[in-house]
Amino acid sequence: MNTLSMLSQITERLSSPFSWPTDHDPIEWLDAQSIYPKFYWHSRDGNEETIALGQVKTFSNPMSAEYTLTEGQFIWGGCSFDGRTECGQCCFQSFFFLPQIEVSRFNEQWFLSINIGNDLLKTKATLAKLSDSFSSLASPQCNIVKMVHKPDYPRWSEMIDRALTDIEYTVLRKVVLARKTTLTLDRPLSATQLLKASRDKNSANFHFMLAFDAKHCFVGSTPERLFIRQEEKLRTEALAGTIGRGITIEDDLALSHWLLNDPKNIYENKLVVDDIADQLAQYCVSFYVEELPHLVRLRKVQHLKREIFVQLNKDILSTTLLEALQPTAAIAGLPRESAMSFITKNEPFIRGWYSGSVGFLSRERSEFCVAIRSAFVMDNLIHLFAGAGIVPGSSPKIEWNELDKKISTLLCLLKPLEFKSKTTRIIDKMCLERWKKERDESIPPK
Repeated sequence: MNTLSMLSQITERLSSPFSWPTDHDPIEWLDAQSIYPKFYWHSRDGNEETIALGQVKTFSNPMSAEYTLTEGQFIWGGCSFDGRTECGQCCFQSFFFLPQIEVSRFNEQWFLSINIGNDLLKTKATLAKLSDSFSSLASPQCNIVKMVHKPDYPRWSEMIDRALTDIEYTVLRKVVLARKTTLTLDRPLSATQLLKASRDKNSANFHFMLAFDAKHCFVGSTPERLFIRQEEKLRTEALAGTIGRGITIEDDLALSHWLLNDPKNIYENKLVVDDIADQLAQYCVSFYVEELPHLVRLRKVQHLKREIFVQLNKDILSTTLLEALQPTAAIAGLPRESAMSFITKNEPFIRGWYSGSVGFLSRERSEFCVAIRSAFVMDNLIHLFAGAGIVPGSSPKIEWNELDKKISTLLCLLKPLEFKSKTTRIIDKMCLERWKKERDESIPPK
């Protein structure tokens, strides 16, 4: 700890308000920039939006990052889900960076901020790379050539059966199992196109993008907050228990009523609350949780949620809270170590950034979301992720359908190309000419 406190602080920061043109979309401006890493953040309530470009300094340890912060600075990034496990060493445990350039909105006021660091020439070179020229982003249009689920349904069923057996005969009480769905497209997809389409459609979510380079981007629109912290006040939540949306209003209300009264989903939500309470007990003065869960209705699914309000002890670091809360029972299970062990042994892929945490650190406040409803975009490949909480009473088929509903948050944004063959175009032209002829013949002479 003494070593951390001796880290040199980066003090050079300039910030100024400015007016963002109302007809310019910040995501379209972000798409035009060639400076990496790129980070985009849009808060769930819509009051905050940030684009962070370039790096003054990067950190593999978030606590080291927090100790270098000076007043007004923000460090952006996140922690992977399984970077700490032996099988997950191929991905970053965490990645945080102090950006060279920040373009941020707080409510309606925009600010341009520059972290100069110790290299003024490097900052000038980065500023010179900024582009004022950008184009509007169309909705993502592509054809899905191939779709592969990992695990496939037979292996998924085996995993569920194995989990239910362990829950019955071992200390395991809940485990969250995930599926990776890989789409091969007929053309490269811009991650910013997917991000913009999701922000426009999934308005009740956090929206984020972490781009390491032009061809490796992690993007998501998550409904789940890990925590928001302002001085000694902390707010977190238990978001667990899921059902789809109904086609009609009557169907939707029936599904909502079922979810609010289903013992299995209520129990799953309670486990998340209990886990958060256990993890924060040593760091807080008081802990208050909503007595009953309420519904969160999203575009494709609805969830059970309970808000949690915490009064922290003094001098608790945000990164201490990050370490304590991640991974929650909502994305791993209970007990944590048993659930992580089961996931490591049974899931046939490395989660990486999926179900990790994404957000920012600052002296004044910090906020992180849980990186679900997310995708890793690599040129013409998209990896979509979704998970389901397995507790007594879980059914492989029902949970598989839940995964489909969750990935549809992003999958439904990919529109097929409106392709017409040469023959079809000729027929269309003939039909149009015939229609014009019939129309003209039907018009009475003057």
